Amino acid sequence: MEITVAATQMRHTRDYADNMDRAEALIRDAAAAGANLVLPGEQFASHEFQFMEMGPEIFDLAEDAEGPTVSRMRSVAKELGIVIPANVFERANNAHYNTVVMIDADGSVLGRYRKSHIPLGLPGCYEKVYSNPGDTGFVVFDTAFGRVGSGVCWDQWFPEAARIMALKGAEVLLYPSAIGSDCHSHWQTVMRGHAAANIVPLVCSNRVGTEEGSLGAVTFFGQCFVAGPKGEVLAERDATSEGFATATFDLRAIRELRNFWGLFRDRRPDLYGPLLTMDGATRVPA
Repeated sequence: MEITVAATQMRHTRDYADNMDRAEALIRDAAAAGANLVLPGEQFASHEFQFMEMGPEIFDLAEDAEGPTVSRMRSVAKELGIVIPANVFERANNAHYNTVVMIDADGSVLGRYRKSHIPLGLPGCYEKVYSNPGDTGFVVFDTAFGRVGSGVCWDQWFPEAARIMALKGAEVLLYPSAIGSDCHSHWQTVMRGHAAANIVPLVCSNRVGTEEGSLGAVTFFGQCFVAGPKGEVLAERDATSEGFATATFDLRAIRELRNFWGLFRDRRPDLYGPLLTMDGATRVPA
């Protein structure tokens, strides 16, 4: 099976309707270019409040996991026959999550993934104020165009997340992101490592432009990209323009390559107990 994926990047404002209109236009353009799966960025319907705001009114931006953002994306996915992983600020009773809702090519919802790793304390990052740690575990979805797994932004720095999704059969790894500052090289390199270590293609979306709030401003560095199964960058955008980057993969050929390399055959989970501890101990203290 072949899949053509698209990583995207766009500017965002505080106007929900404007963000949604431009996101949909970008998705349509990517689909017209042949993409079967189009990945919008992290919480693409709103400004990036996690970096620049603190106040109770921010919770008004949250919506149900199948609220207006997902409803609209479901209609677009069904019309175009594409997969759209839609990342939203989810309200679930008194909890709030940074959630990917996986929308299949027929417009159906396959399930959701709630962001596992929630940062706090990086310069200008207040996400832990707004989001509970995800409780879904790492999820793989059977879409019309292959099995995909998704993290969200900060998840991309943790090799365990990528490996678990690969162990569960993910054929493509997805990371909707919203990131700026001067860490682009580190950011891309760590994700290329996930692709290479698991022999699985990877798609990462981002934002461009500067967004301002009461606590500061962030300039997002764009450079969304698609990495191949050996970690090679196959497509990438620049640091400032809106648009998308696409690449096509033969999933059967990649599966054969993965089997031939034997990386999963030669794993030693019996030796990996220290991963289950915070301090690398060989056993959990009594």
